[in-house]
Amino acid sequence: MRITKRVFAVYGLLLSLCLFVPVRASYSADSGISPFMAGNQSPLVQIYGLPHDTGADIAPAGTFHTSLNQDLSSNYTVHSTAREQITLDGETWRTTFAARYGIAPRWEVGVEIPYVWQGGGFLDNFIIDWHKAFSLPQGGRDTAPRNRLLYSYRKDGTDRLLMNRAGSGIGDISLTGGFSLYDERGEEDHDRLALKAAVKLPVGDSSLLLGSGSTDFTLQLCGSVDRDTEWGTLGVFGSIGGIAMTRSDVLRDQHNPLAGVGTFGLGWAPASWINFKLQLNGNTPLYRDSSLDELSKSALLLIVGGGLRLPGDYLLDLGVAEDVAVSTAPDVSFHLGLSKRF
Repeated sequence: MRITKRVFAVYGLLLSLCLFVPVRASYSADSGISPFMAGNQSPLVQIYGLPHDTGADIAPAGTFHTSLNQDLSSNYTVHSTAREQITLDGETWRTTFAARYGIAPRWEVGVEIPYVWQGGGFLDNFIIDWHKAFSLPQGGRDTAPRNRLLYSYRKDGTDRLLMNRAGSGIGDISLTGGFSLYDERGEEDHDRLALKAAVKLPVGDSSLLLGSGSTDFTLQLCGSVDRDTEWGTLGVFGSIGGIAMTRSDVLRDQHNPLAGVGTFGLGWAPASWINFKLQLNGNTPLYRDSSLDELSKSALLLIVGGGLRLPGDYLLDLGVAEDVAVSTAPDVSFHLGLSKRF
């Protein structure tokens, strides 16, 4: 019920916009049904090179595809066992500028530059009131100090992680590349398959959880299928891949050097200027030797929302994310993305 009510709230807003125009078929090339450039914003996960761009599109030769993405996440989880105690209480702001350029037919290169802020934030009262209004469980948030920053992990009587002061700065920068394996467009369909890779460089300060201190290598296979119908464009998209990481500065002795990543999503564009999307992001555990879900459980994140095509052919994405696998991702995240091709 916790997820369902938030899904209804987001989709209700977008549906109210859609009612101002008649439903008509839109062409796949204009539908904007592409994955959200959003990921798991857990403070212990977002420092690694999990891919944010999982779309199967490749920038045409000689053109730029640019985007500015803002993600705001509220983290709150407190768990303990006989040997371990963890508290993740705070907010993460991540502003990412991304650019891709088509260097040749079917080939692109790009860069992602994030600016990350970790702090106490301001969302606690809003989330507590939201949970009260819909009779949702608080999970202890309502009795904890408001707008606190405390990221801590203790194992066998030893502090492995302690961060209680706000910090911000450039995060780890990623260099990206892509190659189109298949791109077939018909009058009423558009099918794509692409191979994408990235190298994340340890630029961010790992002591402030702006980066991990590791160099990460990501490889993923991305695909999408769009079909035009009398009710609009229907789309399916997804990706599967893996990430290899050098030794991390964060929980170094428990960090997994390899992890699997994947996405799956559905979209519907009733008109060329609006679409609705639902997306699942998942990854295998990034840490080991722990009985806590926050560290040793595979993560699953649900993002719901949609996109609006604005004047000037800008595309605006709006989404809300929830931790389907509880405690493996933030309690709630908000995504705003603006993109354009030149």
